[in-house]
Amino acid sequence: MTKVIATLIAGLFATAAFAQTPAAPAPAKAEAKHTKEVVKAEAKETKAVAKADAKEAAAAADAKADVASAKADADVAKAKAHHKAKKTKAKADEAKASAVAEAPAK
Repeated sequence: MTKVIATLIAGLFATAAFAQTPAAPAPAKAEAKHTKEVVKAEAKETKAVAKADAKEAAAAADAKADVASAKADADVAKAKAHHKAKKTKAKADEAKASAVAEAPAK
């Protein structure tokens, strides 16, 4: 009886010594990277929109005749900025999804 108890206790210690925690940092890293990319894309979009607005304001101050052309150029610049940001966000979402999918589930 004593040998059986000693064996069970030794087995318990052996399994505890080799126990491993699940690998969770990969999804956390993917989340952090995704957030960073989204923030970066939004910052670029904001900068591009502000630049387009400034260009429009400067053109309006210079000549009233060029306002329509400047507004059209600003609208195109804004549309490009929004499109680029949307594309970057989609890439970030895709990268996050693939990183989470590649993480080994234990």
